[in-house]
Amino acid sequence: MTAGRTDALHARARRLIPGGAHTYSKGDDQFPANAPSLIERGEGCWCWDTDGRKWLDFGMGLRSVLLGHAFEPVLTAVRNELTRGSNFTRPSPLEGDLAERFCDLLPHAEMVKFAKNGSDTTSAAVRLARAHTGRDLVAACRTNPFYSFDDWWIGTTACDAGIPQAVKDLTLTWTYNDLDELRALFDARGSEIACVILEPVAMEQPLPGFLESVIEIAHAHGALVIFDEMISGFRYDLRGVYGLYGVEPDLATYGKAVANGFSVAALCGKREVMRLGGLDHDKPRVFLMSATHGAETPALAAGIASIDFMRANDVAGHVGRLGRRLKDGLHAAAADAGIAGLVECIGYDQSPAIVCRDAEKRPSMALRTLYLQEMFARGVMIPWVAISWSHGDAEIDRAIAASREAFDIYARALEDGTDALVQGDIVKPVFRRFNREA
Repeated sequence: MTAGRTDALHARARRLIPGGAHTYSKGDDQFPANAPSLIERGEGCWCWDTDGRKWLDFGMGLRSVLLGHAFEPVLTAVRNELTRGSNFTRPSPLEGDLAERFCDLLPHAEMVKFAKNGSDTTSAAVRLARAHTGRDLVAACRTNPFYSFDDWWIGTTACDAGIPQAVKDLTLTWTYNDLDELRALFDARGSEIACVILEPVAMEQPLPGFLESVIEIAHAHGALVIFDEMISGFRYDLRGVYGLYGVEPDLATYGKAVANGFSVAALCGKREVMRLGGLDHDKPRVFLMSATHGAETPALAAGIASIDFMRANDVAGHVGRLGRRLKDGLHAAAADAGIAGLVECIGYDQSPAIVCRDAEKRPSMALRTLYLQEMFARGVMIPWVAISWSHGDAEIDRAIAASREAFDIYARALEDGTDALVQGDIVKPVFRRFNREA
């Protein structure tokens, strides 16, 4: 495909789709000027753009492709279902098959409800908690960047246009690992708080007893606890946070790694709460989730095949081992370039993040843009680090080698500035009030 054709396709997307993409994290403002504008296909941990260029992919569909692009065991299951139809007037047996797998793996999964995206599941969890407790307020951990595109959460971010103040006032926020702040919220408004929601593991490790204390504090005040395991579920451990720390929430949500890029998200939890969205009780009816495509069978088949593969293979262990190799390699490369501590690979080995800082150790979007630009120039797409089963040592070595060269340019930018080195615009945070904000 010619560059002119790619430019036309890109321009069409920008003209017809707000932001040019259906996910803000895939938008032009998140990538340097030399990034591919469109991805046409993928295989394993590689993908190809509409110009036919091949890229080593560490983005992996916003961390959703845990096994690999076009992963054959998953594709086989999907193909088998495609010949049988995709949506029916009554439930498919696959709905119970996948639900059973969740319940077998997770002790807190006594009932399960499927959806097509994670925002719907977290919002449904909040609705259940409010119905169960008869309260309105949500205590959301502000340290975690995203829970839902629905009003109850987006109203707490800089992107709060269109959200009524009355809705914003219903969500309180607190800081991860800060139990005193959480206690203060409950001391002040405990009788109004329906639930606490947090990513139980994200970038920083929970302090000893932290997760258990969150549950203890919430339960002491009659509130529920929701774990958002959209990222950690299956990627960090086959059983998510329960497998890591043995902690059981009242409700939990999963999504990215469930079906290897196919659209399946899940809300699961204790039966006494989940049943409020069902038909076998006499309490006020909770309209939990009811989507025409919520149980589309090829996607459910992808979820079943993905979980079965993960049960038979130590995917989380493989991803964690390679993540540790990448982190160690990047830190060594940064030290060799004289920028130790300015570029860091932080967080859990299964889902690390690369942080770029200036000489005063302040986070720098300009230097992040430069790093991404130089990695794209070397054929490596690493807007974040989402290692898959399809990555191996050779791919990690390639990313480290490319980073070594990029870090030399980074070091030069610390001396001479980024203006002459960065092509195009500086990447921007997703959550900002105005488009032109830095």
